[in-house]
Amino acid sequence: MNIDFTKNNGLVPAIIQDIDTRKVLMLGYMNEEAYRQTIETKKVTFFSRTKNRLWTKGEESGNYLNLVDVKNDCDNDTLLVRVHPAGPTCHKGTDTCWGEQNIFSYGFLSKLEEVIKDRKENRSEKSYVSSLFKSGINKIAQKVGEEAVETVIEAKDNNDELFLNECADLLFHYLILLQAKGFKLEDIASVLRKRHNK
Repeated sequence: MNIDFTKNNGLVPAIIQDIDTRKVLMLGYMNEEAYRQTIETKKVTFFSRTKNRLWTKGEESGNYLNLVDVKNDCDNDTLLVRVHPAGPTCHKGTDTCWGEQNIFSYGFLSKLEEVIKDRKENRSEKSYVSSLFKSGINKIAQKVGEEAVETVIEAKDNNDELFLNECADLLFHYLILLQAKGFKLEDIASVLRKRHNK
């Protein structure tokens, strides 16, 4: 890998990302020696500008950043370092240096899960989701079955809009069923990851 260490007094920014969750955990700086040590030890090492020395993340706390791989950006002057973190990354004890939890996120679907959870815990007479939870697991499971059948029917036709709408209905009701059973999308993704890794 060709890294340009000449642009910033011998240092390049190193963006640290969890390989699994894709969360950005922190930003540090590496010089050539820190980069070499990271590659050799498989523990992410930075050049500390305040201590003016090499610093391996976790050397005091034990919260190492275990190296998976390193990618260079298009200008060869910024690194994306993907890791398996062994504990919180920030010195303040948080998962990331931005105070975020290092958890899996599925973008809009995760937001939708939070809305469904809220409708389950704070029921409203006006909410369709709340009414399903009020009706119980049998009704929710029945709705998933109905939406699955409708998805299959639309899959056999050539109307993409109807097919996508039925897929959306199926996924929506599936998320409700998962919540009714006390699970989340991440629980299913975890099962699939384990199967994939066998």
